[in-house]
Amino acid sequence: MNIEELLSQRINLPEVRRVVSWAVGSRENSDILWRLVNSSDRRTSVNALWAMTHLPESEWLVSLRDDMIDMLMTETDASKKRMLIQLLREQEYEADDIRTDFLDFCMSKINSECEPYAVRCFSIYAAFKMCRHFPELIAELNGHLEMMCFQSLSPGLKSAVKQTKAKIAKLKKQ
Repeated sequence: MNIEELLSQRINLPEVRRVVSWAVGSRENSDILWRLVNSSDRRTSVNALWAMTHLPESEWLVSLRDDMIDMLMTETDASKKRMLIQLLREQEYEADDIRTDFLDFCMSKINSECEPYAVRCFSIYAAFKMCRHFPELIAELNGHLEMMCFQSLSPGLKSAVKQTKAKIAKLKKQ
């Protein structure tokens, strides 16, 4: 299978699953997929990211965290931002491996009404995973969530806020 040619075309979910099957278990193929995320061709890049969102969690994905964060910080394409932050929100963050620029990015996107709903939702989830280690950061995140009650929210954002507030309440009880 010529993966680059496939990803340069319009694809659907069964084809994404084929790409995932091709990439899983082969570091070389996974590296090729990541290289295609950085393609200058938008469709190839978006399709490669789409396939990556279907990969199982792995050390390989975690090893790309800094590269994904760097890419996210400068990305202007809404689809790419959504998928990058989706990949990042799935990862676990320990107290000593949090990048403050990524946390600041997430916090700034939570109440940014010019951002797509998915970017805002995923920013909430990723921010919680980083903030949960520090009571002062949890308080700051909670403040951002409280400000959202003054905005018109999509059902997805309402759910993200509700779920995150429940997790914050649970943390406070511990």
